[in-house]
Amino acid sequence: MEVDPKVPSNERNRIKLTKPRIAATAIAAAVAVGGAATAFAAGPDQAPETPVTPLTPAANADLGKYKRVYSEAEKYGIAPKRNLARVAPASPDIGERAAVLKVHVVGERGRRKVREELKPEFGTPESLGVSQGTLDSIASCESGGDPTAVDASGTYYGKYQFDTGTWASVGGSGSPAAASEAEQDYRAALLYSRAGSSPWPVCGS
Repeated sequence: MEVDPKVPSNERNRIKLTKPRIAATAIAAAVAVGGAATAFAAGPDQAPETPVTPLTPAANADLGKYKRVYSEAEKYGIAPKRNLARVAPASPDIGERAAVLKVHVVGERGRRKVREELKPEFGTPESLGVSQGTLDSIASCESGGDPTAVDASGTYYGKYQFDTGTWASVGGSGSPAAASEAEQDYRAALLYSRAGSSPWPVCGS
């Protein structure tokens, strides 16, 4: 930059010295801005990823047990909301949690087995659209409500005084008087649903 000759000499020297300083300051600022942009692109406090430590054979076995018992618990609807196999597979107490959950699963399995064994073998009269009260009224008249009753002639058996042919027609076998009361109720209801009260002309009226 040319300095006006009319400017005093001491002022001309000051201007000449200032120009390099301004240029140096601009360069330093540009470098600083560039460095900041580079740091920003790299991300704040960026750290290298920590390698995942593989599970020991024992821990892996515990994890496998937990997964299996958790799956079974889900089938019974008793699984915990927090699945450790997903949220904390390396948890040191996952083996203990698996054992505790197994206790609950075994208990639920046992309860369901008992309920299944106690389930009635035959449906109720109401399941066939017949009132138990209606059947009780017939049975009271026919046999006094005794499931083991046999008439004097040896022709009619049980609570509803079935003959063997009628009993067989509704799926019964053997002597009606030897069948359980639940089976007699069910087969009487089945007969009633098909033929109404006509099989018991006296007591069904």
